[in-house]
Amino acid sequence: MARITMPQLGETVTEGTVTRWLKRPGEMVEVDEPLLEVSTDKVDTEIPAAHAGVLRRLLVAEGETVPIGTPLAVIGDADERPSAAEPRPLDAHADRRRAIRPSMEGGLGSTQQPVIVPERVARRARGAARPDVSATPPAREPIPPLEPTEVAARIPFSSIRRRTAAHLSASLRATAPAMVGIEADYTAVDTARAAVSHQWQSRHGRSLTRLPFTARAVCDALAEFPNLNAWVDGDVVVVHRFVHLGIAVDLDYEGLVVPVVRHAEEMRLETIAEAMHRVADAARRNDVDTHDLSGATFTITNAGGYGTAMSVPIVSRPQVAILSTDGVAMRPVAVPSGGGYGVAVRPVGNLSLSFDHRALDGAYAAAFLRHVRARLAESDWITEVASIGHRATPAAEAST
Repeated sequence: MARITMPQLGETVTEGTVTRWLKRPGEMVEVDEPLLEVSTDKVDTEIPAAHAGVLRRLLVAEGETVPIGTPLAVIGDADERPSAAEPRPLDAHADRRRAIRPSMEGGLGSTQQPVIVPERVARRARGAARPDVSATPPAREPIPPLEPTEVAARIPFSSIRRRTAAHLSASLRATAPAMVGIEADYTAVDTARAAVSHQWQSRHGRSLTRLPFTARAVCDALAEFPNLNAWVDGDVVVVHRFVHLGIAVDLDYEGLVVPVVRHAEEMRLETIAEAMHRVADAARRNDVDTHDLSGATFTITNAGGYGTAMSVPIVSRPQVAILSTDGVAMRPVAVPSGGGYGVAVRPVGNLSLSFDHRALDGAYAAAFLRHVRARLAESDWITEVASIGHRATPAAEAST
Protein backbone atom coordinates (compact mmCIF):
# COMPACT_ATOMS: atom_id res chain seq x y z
CA MET A 1 0.00 0.00 0.00
CA ALA A 2 1.17 3.55 -0.77
CA ARG A 3 -0.31 6.82 0.37
CA ILE A 4 -0.62 9.90 -1.82
CA THR A 5 -0.26 13.08 0.25
CA MET A 6 -0.86 16.77 -0.40
CA PRO A 7 2.51 17.85 -1.86
CA GLN A 8 4.43 21.05 -1.20
CA LEU A 9 3.50 23.13 -4.24
CA GLY A 10 5.25 26.38 -3.38
CA GLU A 11 7.57 27.80 -0.79
CA THR A 12 4.81 29.74 1.02
CA VAL A 13 1.96 27.29 0.44
CA THR A 14 0.48 25.81 3.62
CA GLU A 15 -2.61 24.01 2.28
CA GLY A 16 -4.43 22.94 -0.84
CA THR A 17 -8.02 22.36 -1.97
CA VAL A 18 -8.96 19.16 -3.79
CA THR A 19 -11.03 20.45 -6.69
CA ARG A 20 -11.53 17.23 -8.70
CA TRP A 21 -10.60 13.55 -8.51
CA LEU A 22 -9.61 12.24 -11.95
CA LYS A 23 -9.71 8.59 -10.83
CA ARG A 24 -12.22 6.64 -8.74
CA PRO A 25 -11.68 3.80 -6.24
CA GLY A 26 -11.12 0.50 -8.01
CA GLU A 27 -9.54 2.05 -11.11
CA MET A 28 -5.98 1.34 -12.20
CA VAL A 29 -3.47 4.18 -12.16
CA GLU A 30 -0.03 4.41 -13.72
CA VAL A 31 3.02 6.25 -12.44
CA ASP A 32 2.81 9.97 -13.37
CA GLU A 33 -0.78 9.59 -14.55
CA PRO A 34 -2.88 12.60 -13.42
CA LEU A 35 -4.74 11.57 -10.28
CA LEU A 36 -6.43 14.72 -9.02
CA GLU A 37 -6.58 18.48 -9.41
CA VAL A 38 -5.58 20.76 -6.55
CA SER A 39 -6.15 24.49 -6.14
CA THR A 40 -3.43 26.16 -4.14
CA ASP A 41 -2.29 29.75 -4.01
CA LYS A 42 -4.79 30.60 -6.75
CA VAL A 43 -3.39 28.04 -9.21
CA ASP A 44 -5.05 24.86 -10.42
CA THR A 45 -2.50 22.02 -10.58
CA GLU A 46 -2.76 18.39 -11.66
CA ILE A 47 -1.17 15.99 -9.15
CA PRO A 48 0.24 12.82 -10.77
CA ALA A 49 0.29 9.41 -9.12
CA ALA A 50 3.67 8.61 -7.60
CA HIS A 51 2.87 4.85 -7.61
CA ALA A 52 1.19 2.42 -9.98
CA GLY A 53 -1.62 0.15 -8.87
CA VAL A 54 -5.30 0.21 -7.91
CA LEU A 55 -6.80 3.29 -6.26
CA ARG A 56 -8.14 1.82 -3.00
CA ARG A 57 -9.40 4.82 -1.02
CA LEU A 58 -10.07 8.53 -1.40
CA LEU A 59 -9.37 10.18 1.96
CA VAL A 60 -10.25 13.77 1.05
CA ALA A 61 -13.44 14.86 -0.67
CA GLU A 62 -13.69 17.26 -3.59
CA GLY A 63 -13.92 20.82 -2.31
CA GLU A 64 -12.07 20.07 0.93
CA THR A 65 -9.03 22.12 1.99
CA VAL A 66 -6.27 20.31 3.88
CA PRO A 67 -2.71 21.10 5.05
CA ILE A 68 0.42 20.13 3.15
CA GLY A 69 1.34 16.52 4.01
CA THR A 70 -2.23 15.33 4.58
CA PRO A 71 -2.95 11.83 3.16
CA LEU A 72 -5.22 12.13 0.13
CA ALA A 73 -5.58 8.58 -1.19
CA VAL A 74 -4.32 5.02 -0.91
CA ILE A 75 -2.97 3.05 -3.86
CA GLY A 76 -2.42 -0.71 -3.62
CA ASP A 77 -0.99 -3.41 -5.90
CA ALA A 78 -3.45 -4.91 -8.35
CA ASP A 79 -3.28 -8.35 -6.65
CA GLU A 80 -3.12 -6.98 -3.12
CA ARG A 81 -6.04 -7.61 -0.81
CA PRO A 82 -7.33 -4.55 1.07
CA SER A 83 -5.98 -4.43 4.62
CA ALA A 84 -8.04 -3.81 7.70
CA ALA A 85 -5.37 -1.31 8.70
CA GLU A 86 -6.01 0.90 5.69
CA PRO A 87 -6.99 4.51 6.52
CA ARG A 88 -10.68 5.13 6.73
CA PRO A 89 -12.41 6.61 3.66
CA LEU A 90 -14.25 9.90 3.23
CA ASP A 91 -16.67 9.52 6.15
CA ALA A 92 -13.74 10.08 8.49
CA HIS A 93 -13.42 13.80 7.71
CA ALA A 94 -14.60 14.87 11.13
CA ASP A 95 -11.39 13.46 12.62
CA ARG A 96 -8.39 15.66 13.29
CA ARG A 97 -5.41 15.03 11.02
CA ARG A 98 -1.74 15.20 11.83
CA ALA A 99 0.26 17.01 9.14
CA ILE A 100 4.00 17.50 8.86
CA ARG A 101 4.79 20.99 7.57
CA PRO A 102 7.86 23.22 7.38
CA SER A 103 8.14 25.56 10.36
CA MET A 104 8.56 28.80 8.44
CA GLU A 105 5.93 30.30 6.14
CA GLY A 106 8.53 31.90 3.91
CA GLY A 107 10.33 28.60 3.43
CA LEU A 108 13.29 29.81 5.48
CA GLY A 109 13.18 27.41 8.41
CA SER A 110 14.59 23.90 8.31
CA THR A 111 12.88 22.37 11.35
CA GLN A 112 9.78 20.27 10.88
CA GLN A 113 7.27 19.50 13.58
CA PRO A 114 3.90 17.72 13.72
CA VAL A 115 0.91 20.01 14.03
CA ILE A 116 -2.61 18.87 14.87
CA VAL A 117 -5.04 20.77 12.67
CA PRO A 118 -8.86 20.50 12.69
CA GLU A 119 -10.68 20.22 9.35
CA ARG A 120 -11.83 23.36 7.53
CA VAL A 121 -10.09 25.68 9.98
CA ALA A 122 -7.51 28.33 9.12
CA ARG A 123 -4.11 26.70 9.50
CA ARG A 124 -1.33 27.60 11.89
CA ALA A 125 1.27 30.04 10.48
CA ARG A 126 4.55 28.16 10.28
CA GLY A 127 7.37 29.28 12.51
CA ALA A 128 5.36 32.10 14.08
CA ALA A 129 6.98 33.70 17.11
CA ARG A 130 3.63 34.89 18.35
CA PRO A 131 0.49 33.22 19.74
CA ASP A 132 -1.45 31.32 17.10
CA VAL A 133 -4.46 33.43 16.18
CA SER A 134 -5.40 31.63 12.98
CA ALA A 135 -6.07 28.19 14.42
CA THR A 136 -9.64 29.12 15.32
CA PRO A 137 -12.15 30.27 12.72
CA PRO A 138 -13.34 33.87 12.99
CA ALA A 139 -16.82 34.34 14.41
CA ARG A 140 -19.42 34.71 11.70
CA GLU A 141 -20.60 38.29 11.59
CA PRO A 142 -24.35 38.36 12.27
CA ILE A 143 -26.45 40.25 9.75
CA PRO A 144 -29.95 41.64 10.27
CA PRO A 145 -32.81 39.48 9.02
CA LEU A 146 -33.72 40.18 5.41
CA GLU A 147 -36.88 39.58 3.48
CA PRO A 148 -36.39 37.43 0.38
CA THR A 149 -37.40 40.37 -1.79
CA GLU A 150 -34.51 42.41 -0.38
CA VAL A 151 -31.80 39.97 -1.53
CA ALA A 152 -30.57 40.32 -5.10
CA ALA A 153 -28.17 37.36 -4.87
CA ARG A 154 -26.17 35.22 -2.46
CA ILE A 155 -22.73 34.57 -3.97
CA PRO A 156 -20.55 31.99 -2.21
CA PHE A 157 -16.84 32.76 -2.08
CA SER A 158 -15.02 31.18 -5.00
CA SER A 159 -11.84 29.23 -4.34
CA ILE A 160 -9.69 32.24 -5.20
CA ARG A 161 -11.79 34.50 -2.95
CA ARG A 162 -11.48 32.06 -0.03
CA ARG A 163 -7.73 31.78 -0.41
CA THR A 164 -7.25 35.53 -0.82
CA ALA A 165 -9.41 36.17 2.23
CA ALA A 166 -7.54 33.62 4.33
CA HIS A 167 -4.06 34.81 3.30
CA LEU A 168 -4.66 38.55 3.65
CA SER A 169 -6.62 38.18 6.90
CA ALA A 170 -3.73 36.16 8.33
CA SER A 171 -1.29 38.82 7.09
CA LEU A 172 -3.24 41.56 8.83
CA ARG A 173 -3.36 39.63 12.09
CA ALA A 174 0.33 38.73 11.98
CA THR A 175 1.84 42.08 10.95
CA ALA A 176 1.81 45.68 12.22
CA PRO A 177 0.37 47.49 9.17
CA ALA A 178 1.26 51.14 8.49
CA MET A 179 1.23 53.36 5.41
CA VAL A 180 2.94 56.44 3.98
CA GLY A 181 2.17 58.26 0.76
CA ILE A 182 3.83 60.79 -1.52
CA GLU A 183 2.99 62.78 -4.65
CA ALA A 184 5.09 62.12 -7.76
CA ASP A 185 5.61 64.22 -10.89
CA TYR A 186 5.57 62.13 -14.08
CA THR A 187 6.61 64.88 -16.51
CA ALA A 188 9.97 63.29 -17.33
CA VAL A 189 8.33 59.87 -17.68
CA ASP A 190 5.61 61.13 -20.03
CA THR A 191 8.15 63.06 -22.12
CA ALA A 192 10.12 59.85 -22.66
CA ARG A 193 6.98 57.87 -23.42
CA ALA A 194 5.91 60.40 -26.03
CA ALA A 195 9.38 60.34 -27.64
CA VAL A 196 9.19 56.61 -28.40
CA SER A 197 5.45 55.97 -28.54
CA HIS A 198 5.38 55.13 -32.27
CA GLN A 199 8.51 52.95 -32.14
CA TRP A 200 7.30 51.14 -29.04
CA GLN A 201 3.88 50.48 -30.59
CA SER A 202 5.50 49.13 -33.75
CA ARG A 203 7.95 46.96 -31.86
CA HIS A 204 5.68 45.57 -29.13
CA GLY A 205 2.15 46.00 -30.44
CA ARG A 206 0.99 48.02 -27.44
CA SER A 207 1.61 51.36 -25.77
CA LEU A 208 4.35 52.04 -23.24
CA THR A 209 2.74 52.66 -19.84
CA ARG A 210 4.11 54.39 -16.75
CA LEU A 211 4.32 51.18 -14.73
CA PRO A 212 7.72 49.96 -16.06
CA PHE A 213 9.22 53.36 -15.17
CA THR A 214 7.88 52.98 -11.64
CA ALA A 215 9.28 49.45 -11.43
CA ARG A 216 12.72 50.70 -12.54
CA ALA A 217 12.60 53.49 -9.97
CA VAL A 218 11.55 51.02 -7.26
CA CYS A 219 14.43 48.65 -8.03
CA ASP A 220 16.90 51.52 -7.86
CA ALA A 221 15.40 52.71 -4.57
CA LEU A 222 15.55 49.20 -3.08
CA ALA A 223 19.30 49.19 -3.70
CA GLU A 224 19.49 52.22 -1.39
CA PHE A 225 16.88 50.96 1.08
CA PRO A 226 17.41 47.18 1.11
CA ASN A 227 15.45 46.53 4.32
CA LEU A 228 12.28 46.95 2.26
CA ASN A 229 13.35 44.11 -0.06
CA ALA A 230 12.91 41.64 2.77
CA TRP A 231 10.85 39.02 4.56
CA VAL A 232 10.10 38.65 8.25
CA ASP A 233 11.20 35.30 9.74
CA GLY A 234 9.86 35.27 13.30
CA ASP A 235 11.72 38.18 14.91
CA VAL A 236 14.39 38.42 12.18
CA VAL A 237 14.33 40.58 9.04
CA VAL A 238 15.76 38.57 6.14
CA VAL A 239 17.14 41.01 3.54
CA HIS A 240 17.26 39.63 0.00
CA ARG A 241 20.20 40.02 -2.34
CA PHE A 242 18.00 40.11 -5.45
CA VAL A 243 14.72 41.85 -6.28
CA HIS A 244 12.01 39.37 -7.20
CA LEU A 245 9.26 41.83 -8.05
CA GLY A 246 5.63 40.78 -7.56
CA ILE A 247 3.13 42.41 -9.95
CA ALA A 248 -0.52 42.30 -8.84
CA VAL A 249 -2.77 41.27 -11.74
CA ASP A 250 -6.57 41.51 -11.78
CA LEU A 251 -8.43 38.59 -13.36
CA ASP A 252 -11.47 40.38 -14.80
CA TYR A 253 -12.73 41.20 -11.28
CA GLU A 254 -12.82 37.49 -10.41
CA GLY A 255 -9.71 37.60 -8.25
CA LEU A 256 -6.15 38.78 -7.93
CA VAL A 257 -2.86 36.97 -8.50
CA VAL A 258 0.72 38.18 -8.09
CA PRO A 259 3.15 36.69 -10.64
CA VAL A 260 6.84 37.39 -10.05
CA VAL A 261 9.48 39.05 -12.23
CA ARG A 262 12.73 37.54 -10.98
CA HIS A 263 16.00 39.48 -10.79
CA ALA A 264 14.24 42.71 -11.72
CA GLU A 265 17.21 44.67 -10.33
CA GLU A 266 19.24 43.60 -13.39
CA MET A 267 16.73 44.85 -15.97
CA ARG A 268 16.66 48.07 -17.94
CA LEU A 269 13.40 49.73 -18.89
CA GLU A 270 12.50 47.77 -22.03
CA THR A 271 13.45 44.44 -20.47
CA ILE A 272 11.45 44.98 -17.32
CA ALA A 273 8.46 46.23 -19.33
CA GLU A 274 8.50 43.06 -21.41
CA ALA A 275 8.93 40.82 -18.37
CA MET A 276 6.02 42.47 -16.55
CA HIS A 277 3.78 42.14 -19.59
CA ARG A 278 4.78 38.51 -20.09
CA VAL A 279 3.99 37.38 -16.53
CA ALA A 280 0.77 39.40 -16.39
CA ASP A 281 -0.45 37.97 -19.69
CA ALA A 282 0.40 34.44 -18.56
CA ALA A 283 -1.53 34.98 -15.33
CA ARG A 284 -4.61 36.19 -17.20
CA ARG A 285 -4.43 33.08 -19.42
CA ASN A 286 -4.03 30.87 -16.31
CA ASP A 287 -0.73 29.71 -17.73
CA VAL A 288 1.20 29.96 -14.46
CA ASP A 289 2.15 27.56 -11.70
CA THR A 290 3.00 28.00 -8.03
CA HIS A 291 6.63 28.81 -8.83
CA ASP A 292 5.47 31.76 -10.95
CA LEU A 293 3.38 33.07 -8.04
CA SER A 294 5.83 32.57 -5.17
CA GLY A 295 9.04 34.09 -3.93
CA ALA A 296 8.24 37.80 -4.38
CA THR A 297 10.46 40.00 -2.22
CA PHE A 298 8.57 43.25 -2.95
CA THR A 299 5.22 43.86 -4.65
CA ILE A 300 3.72 46.61 -6.82
CA THR A 301 -0.03 46.94 -7.34
CA ASN A 302 -1.36 49.38 -9.93
CA ALA A 303 -4.83 50.77 -9.35
CA GLY A 304 -4.06 53.94 -11.28
CA GLY A 305 -5.90 52.84 -14.40
CA TYR A 306 -9.14 53.39 -12.50
CA GLY A 307 -8.20 56.96 -11.55
CA THR A 308 -7.72 56.26 -7.86
CA ALA A 309 -6.36 59.05 -5.65
CA MET A 310 -5.02 56.92 -2.78
CA SER A 311 -4.84 53.18 -2.08
CA VAL A 312 -3.91 51.25 1.06
CA PRO A 313 -2.92 47.72 -0.06
CA ILE A 314 -2.31 44.93 2.44
CA VAL A 315 1.24 43.65 2.86
CA SER A 316 1.45 39.98 1.88
CA ARG A 317 3.57 38.23 4.49
CA PRO A 318 6.37 37.31 4.76
CA GLN A 319 7.13 40.42 2.65
CA VAL A 320 7.48 43.70 4.53
CA ALA A 321 6.07 46.16 1.97
CA ILE A 322 3.84 46.73 -1.05
CA LEU A 323 3.67 49.84 -3.25
CA SER A 324 0.47 51.09 -4.87
CA THR A 325 0.59 53.41 -7.89
CA ASP A 326 -2.53 55.56 -8.15
CA GLY A 327 -4.09 57.60 -10.91
CA VAL A 328 -2.04 60.26 -12.72
CA ALA A 329 -3.87 63.45 -13.70
CA MET A 330 -2.92 66.92 -14.92
CA ARG A 331 -2.79 69.20 -11.90
CA PRO A 332 -1.50 72.72 -11.20
CA VAL A 333 1.75 72.57 -9.22
CA ALA A 334 4.23 75.15 -7.97
CA VAL A 335 7.49 75.21 -9.95
CA PRO A 336 10.63 77.34 -9.56
CA SER A 337 10.45 80.45 -11.77
CA GLY A 338 12.66 83.58 -11.81
CA GLY A 339 13.94 83.16 -8.28
CA GLY A 340 10.44 82.46 -7.00
CA TYR A 341 7.64 80.14 -7.95
CA GLY A 342 5.14 79.94 -10.72
CA VAL A 343 2.29 77.58 -11.50
CA ALA A 344 2.51 74.86 -14.14
CA VAL A 345 0.21 72.03 -15.10
CA ARG A 346 1.96 68.69 -14.67
CA PRO A 347 1.00 64.96 -14.71
CA VAL A 348 0.93 64.09 -11.02
CA GLY A 349 -0.06 60.93 -9.13
CA ASN A 350 0.25 59.46 -5.65
CA LEU A 351 2.43 56.58 -4.54
CA SER A 352 1.30 54.69 -1.42
CA LEU A 353 3.57 52.35 0.53
CA SER A 354 2.07 49.89 3.00
CA PHE A 355 4.71 48.37 5.26
CA ASP A 356 5.12 46.11 8.27
CA HIS A 357 5.99 48.40 11.18
CA ARG A 358 7.66 45.48 12.98
CA ALA A 359 10.42 45.44 10.35
CA LEU A 360 10.99 49.16 9.81
CA ASP A 361 9.81 52.61 10.82
CA GLY A 362 8.02 55.41 9.03
CA ALA A 363 11.14 57.51 8.44
CA TYR A 364 12.80 54.68 6.49
CA ALA A 365 9.62 54.07 4.47
CA ALA A 366 9.18 57.79 3.73
CA ALA A 367 12.82 58.15 2.65
CA PHE A 368 12.36 55.21 0.27
CA LEU A 369 9.30 56.89 -1.29
CA ARG A 370 11.19 60.16 -1.61
CA HIS A 371 13.90 58.29 -3.52
CA VAL A 372 11.33 56.69 -5.85
CA ARG A 373 9.75 60.08 -6.50
CA ALA A 374 13.12 61.63 -7.28
CA ARG A 375 14.01 58.82 -9.71
CA LEU A 376 10.71 59.28 -11.54
CA ALA A 377 11.04 63.06 -11.80
CA GLU A 378 14.78 63.48 -12.33
CA SER A 379 16.07 60.44 -14.24
CA ASP A 380 17.28 60.85 -17.81
CA TRP A 381 14.56 58.61 -19.19
CA ILE A 382 15.03 60.05 -22.69
CA THR A 383 18.53 58.55 -22.85
CA GLU A 384 17.31 55.20 -21.56
CA VAL A 385 14.56 54.90 -24.18
CA ALA A 386 16.54 56.50 -27.04
CA SER A 387 17.91 53.19 -28.31
CA ILE A 388 14.42 51.75 -28.74
CA GLY A 389 13.75 53.82 -31.87
CA HIS A 390 16.95 52.61 -33.52
CA ARG A 391 16.36 48.90 -32.98
CA ALA A 392 14.80 46.61 -35.55
CA THR A 393 11.29 45.35 -35.03
CA PRO A 394 10.84 41.65 -34.13
CA ALA A 395 9.68 40.95 -37.70
CA ALA A 396 12.79 42.54 -39.16
CA GLU A 397 15.02 40.68 -36.71
CA ALA A 398 13.39 37.38 -37.72
CA SER A 399 14.12 38.02 -41.42
CA THR A 400 17.84 38.63 -40.90
